[in-house]
Amino acid sequence: MNSSFSRRDFLRHGTATAAAFGLAGSPLLQAARRLSANDKLNIAMIGTANQAAYNLGNVASENIVALCDIDDRLLAAASQKFPGAKTYTDFRRALDRNDLDAVVVATPDHTHAIITATALRSGRHVYCEKPLTRTISECRAVRELAKKMKRVTQMGTQIHAGNNYRRVVELVQSGALGKVQEVHVWSGGGFGNKEKPSETPPVPAHLHYEEWLGPVEYQPYSPEYIPFSWRNYWPFGGGTLADIGCHHIDLSHWSLGLTTPETVEVIDGPKPHPYSAPHYLIVRYTYAARPGRPAVVLTWYHGGKRPPHFQEHNLPKWGDGTLFVGEGGRMLLAGYDKHVLLPEAKFADFKAPAPSIPNSIGHHKEWIEACKTGGSTTCNFDYSGALTEAVLLGNVAFRSQRKLTWDAKKLRAIGTPEADEFIHHKYRQGWKL
Repeated sequence: MNSSFSRRDFLRHGTATAAAFGLAGSPLLQAARRLSANDKLNIAMIGTANQAAYNLGNVASENIVALCDIDDRLLAAASQKFPGAKTYTDFRRALDRNDLDAVVVATPDHTHAIITATALRSGRHVYCEKPLTRTISECRAVRELAKKMKRVTQMGTQIHAGNNYRRVVELVQSGALGKVQEVHVWSGGGFGNKEKPSETPPVPAHLHYEEWLGPVEYQPYSPEYIPFSWRNYWPFGGGTLADIGCHHIDLSHWSLGLTTPETVEVIDGPKPHPYSAPHYLIVRYTYAARPGRPAVVLTWYHGGKRPPHFQEHNLPKWGDGTLFVGEGGRMLLAGYDKHVLLPEAKFADFKAPAPSIPNSIGHHKEWIEACKTGGSTTCNFDYSGALTEAVLLGNVAFRSQRKLTWDAKKLRAIGTPEADEFIHHKYRQGWKL
């Protein structure tokens, strides 16, 4: 992928833009097909291996007409499974097709926004892996563009479709815990604490590195980046918080009706590294009171850090999870697939409310059916965009080493101009969102 391409290409792909976030008024490049529930979507899959392979398997019931990957070997392997699909190494060439209904974006974080925005502007529905984007400014641009284009969108927080999360949301919203003003969310972690790679060997013949870099500032190739360890490094991802935070903080946002934090502050973490994410972190988010709901303090932990309640109370030794603390000391501990009301003796005779949130037909199937019928999804880019922005603010607070008072409307930390460089994306010459 050439970092500088012609004006004709710029206009054809909808990347020459206006307005603060690049939301130009370009028309759809194609009229959306009228589909019935029995029709099959024509899908372009951007990314084919690892998490992308999982997504590909979950949309394989539809017509996979295009496969795109920057690794020739991975692309060939996927092509064996979908021989009818045409293969590409440049996502723009894949999106040039006039027979696409929808696009699945399962690439590293640094290319989420540019691929998603191009797909939306061309009139396609989009499923994008989490986090929705690498930076907050990209996220806001994609949120607004999705609204403008009125496409069906879904972010890949697949656990949102799980029955356990739904039962927890019902418990919290039923008042079983009383008013919840405190929540703790933790994950084991594992990314970050890396030095910038010093060895920069030639790019292997099977990799299309320019296409992999996409819009971000040029970084010399290193085998440390591809296929997976890019998450350790700021130019490409946001470490553990950006990776796992969207899954776990989702439960708190959903249960408590949270959207935008008022303040974000790092409580504990290593000295910021200019190139690599932190291997451990504790971040405190505060959310204002809403009608009928109190203010909430949410604390995130990763890298072996956990809430003090594990020392103060006899809590189950679970892995990743969420601890809701209600008034009067009542608590709910929730993981991906289980939950328990605490203290258990107090809730021995408790009867859970009747299920009120319908079980999901499946995270991907939800999106597929909505694309065909014009229905809705539970993790559309408006909901998941707000979630992503909140999650990424933790990294902004860490990198700027300041407590942030967030002005969501103006997309800035009040009185903290040093945070701007971590809020706004910067693309190399020839690229605009």
